[in-house]
Amino acid sequence: MKMHALLAAAVALAIAHSPAALAAAPEPLPPAWVITGLSPQKFAAGIDQDLGVKGAKFLRNTAEDPKAWAALAQPISARNYVGQRIRFRAMVKTQDVSGWAGLWMRVDNRAGRSIAFYNSADKPIKGSTDWQERSVVLDVPPDGATIVFGVINNGKGQVWIDRLGFEQVGQDVPVDSLQPAQPLPTVPVL
Repeated sequence: MKMHALLAAAVALAIAHSPAALAAAPEPLPPAWVITGLSPQKFAAGIDQDLGVKGAKFLRNTAEDPKAWAALAQPISARNYVGQRIRFRAMVKTQDVSGWAGLWMRVDNRAGRSIAFYNSADKPIKGSTDWQERSVVLDVPPDGATIVFGVINNGKGQVWIDRLGFEQVGQDVPVDSLQPAQPLPTVPVL
């Protein structure tokens, strides 16, 4: 009986350390990437090694909380981009996203106040989708100190990003903005 238990343990250990099992395990994110948002503790992130998305960064709701949201983000210095129009782009794929997912970018000043922002809420990715290219374009104001960019997952499910790009673009490329639901009045309503 002892021999059978030892053999079963050896087989289980070999399976857990097989190339197929190791290839499917996610790798940790590079140190520059962080999880932020309303409920980062309810999400997991890493670099996926599954065949269909191998090497893609992912953000997955592990709590199955439909009201939770988090963002996978990377902050960088704005020093090289001040006064420029920049585009963050990536290929995006989703699986069972119950709310919405999308790329986002923000420019903060030295005081940490947001001075430019876009989060794709007006162009949401929902449910399960195949790879699609998405982008965010913002101007970096003269007082820009930090640029933060990444992907949001709002609700259940998982989002992947891959083939990321970050580049200066011309003034002919429109800036993304979130328009108010209703136009603001032009004069006070008293």
